[in-house]
Order: sequence, then C-alpha cells, then structure tokens
Amino acid sequence: MLNIALFGPPGAGKGTQSEFLIKKYNLFYISTGDILRKELAEETKLGLQAKHIIAQGGLVSDEIIVQIIEKTIKNNPDANGFLFDGFPRTFVQAYILEGLMIKLNTKLDLLISIEVPEEVSVERLLLRGETSGRLDDNEQVIRNRLREYDEKTKPVLDFYKQQGTYVSVNGVQKIKKVTSDIRKAVNKVVGKKQVNIVLFGYPGSGRGSLGKAIAEKYKLEFVSTGDMIDEEISKGTPLGLQAKELYENGQLVPDEMVIRLIERKIEHSKKAKGFIFKGYPRTLVQSYILDGILHKHDAIINKIIELKVDTLELIKRLDSRSKTAACMPYDTSTEKIVKRLQEHQDKTLPVIEKYREIHDVVEINGTDAFDKVMARVSCEIESSFKTMD
Repeated sequence: MLNIALFGPPGAGKGTQSEFLIKKYNLFYISTGDILRKELAEETKLGLQAKHIIAQGGLVSDEIIVQIIEKTIKNNPDANGFLFDGFPRTFVQAYILEGLMIKLNTKLDLLISIEVPEEVSVERLLLRGETSGRLDDNEQVIRNRLREYDEKTKPVLDFYKQQGTYVSVNGVQKIKKVTSDIRKAVNKVVGKKQVNIVLFGYPGSGRGSLGKAIAEKYKLEFVSTGDMIDEEISKGTPLGLQAKELYENGQLVPDEMVIRLIERKIEHSKKAKGFIFKGYPRTLVQSYILDGILHKHDAIINKIIELKVDTLELIKRLDSRSKTAACMPYDTSTEKIVKRLQEHQDKTLPVIEKYREIHDVVEINGTDAFDKVMARVSCEIESSFKTMD
C-alpha cells in the first residue's frame, strides 16, 4: 500500500498533480471536504452529527473527520493506497493521522509539498478569477487564504520533515517538470518498499511448497519458523538445544525464541525485496508480535492470502504425506491429523478474522493442481504490487 499526502498553497496546481498520482499509482483520493459532503448527503450517523454541528455554526470536530476517513479507507480495501488532500491540515491532525495509520497497520509514506512563492500564487489565482467567476478569487481573500495556509501548514511540514517523509517540489516549473519531479520522489519510496505476505491455510493446504515457489519467483525471503527452529536444532546452537529439550518434553517453543529468530532473519536480509511468512502468526498474540516486529523495521504486512481446501482433501493429503520422507509429526495418525486441524481452526482462524478487519484477505482455491494454484496467487500478487516506472 502506498499512502501520500499532497500539500501546496492555493494556486500551486494540486488538482493537476492529484489526477496524475491517482491514475499513475491507482490511489483512492481522500479530500476531507468531499467525504464530509458525501456523509451529509447520505445522512449517515456521522453525517447527521456533522450536520447538527454545522447548523449551530460550529466546525466539524477532528473526532468526526477521523472517523469518516477511517470508514473511507476500510470501505476501499482494493485500493493500492490513498492520496490525502486537505488532511492533515494542522499539527494535531498530523498526530491523529499517524495514530490512524498505525491502527490500520499502514503508514503515510510520503508528504509532497508543491512550493510556490506567494506572488506567483496570487498571480495565478487572479488569472483564474478572470474566467472562473469565483468570488474568492480576489486579491484580499487570496492573501488571507495564503496567510492561513502558511500559519497552519508549517508545523505540519516540520512534523514530516522530522520523520524524513517530507519532499519539496518546485511548483513554479512547467507542469510536466513538476509531474516528473513528483514521480521521481514517489518511485524512490516505492523502490524501498518491501512486499510482505502472510500465507495462511490449514496443514496440508500446500503453504510450504507454494510459499517457497512464490519467494523464488518474486525474490522474497521465505520465513518458516518451523524450518528455522529445525535448522537451529540440526546445528546444535544454544537456541537449538533449548528447542530440542522443549520438543522432547512435549512443549512448544516460546514466542520469545521465535521473535529472536524472525528478528535475526530480517536483520540478515536487509536487501530483500520482502518476506513471505508461512506458519506464522498462528495465534492472536503472534499476530501482534509480527506487526510489532515489522513496524520496528519500518515495514508492514502488504498482503494476506488464505488457501482454501476442503477438510476431506486435507486429510487425504496429510495421510499420503505420512508415507513419505516429508512426513510431519502430526501426520502419523488420523487422530493426530484431526487434532492439528482442530488446533488451526481454534487458534489461527481468529487471527485471519483479525486481519480481515484491516486487510483485504484474499481467498485462493488451493484444491487444484499446484500450477493452477500458483497462477492464481501470482495473478493476485502482481495485481497489487505491479511495477511502477
């Protein structure tokens, strides 16, 4: 997901550049004015609250605005990202947006400020006023609007400068050059973004083989906590010896050990284009842990894929696997297979539901032949993470 805020004083040319960004990067346009008017027209609960405030001569509160923005984002899960116009307008709103982005497991990637001197803005708007017929396109009103913009916007720009997400573009140049500079700034961010995928599915759904194939095709790092623990055990590392002792006593490896392994994997793969996680997170607690780990490394989960295979097919696959060298400990009897499937249902399905609230969890039919399933997953990944020139 790519999230951008576009700033610029009146007359900077934001409208033209907004159209470019929306079309080029498949972004959903969020103008606080537009979405507020939509809520008012549809007389939603939030719209009626806002209408009551406006009727009394008041300003719509940040509390209502942020709820409308959150609703808009959640109602558009297929968007490649969002373009914010007119928000955050104040220093307080910058913190509000930051908190909202964290809640939605995403972030504002870039704030683009189109810089135009006051006299150029005045000249452009007066020229527009000659043909637009707008009453606010007169010099006194224009200068008041520019003064208000400067007073409110500077603290917001300083906020994002400190975060390192602020980019200034010279808006006095020709339109094509402004567009070119904006494209370069966005592509620089896109080039650094990782693609992080979580692959869910019951045991026997093909997560392992499919995850490895996806990792190889898209040059991602395959992360299987089970494989990493097995590797530690085979090497006889201190962590491996601890894990082996736990296994022999019928205990699970604690989250503390798994965190260390995932952290190390990410640290050693700084040049990776991203990660595909198989078998993690398995529980709600682990889902919060993974969100925290990725946030620490300035990354997020971009895609959730769930492989759907009916229960009888799963049991047949796991029973067949029990007769091969790939046999897992829970493959050795029907009782163990059913227990493992039940454990997935009880512990992992709630994790998927949690992610479904903030992500577009994609369900893929995993019953067909491997090549067909791989083609479906590839199509889904490529539609969301297409190359941006």
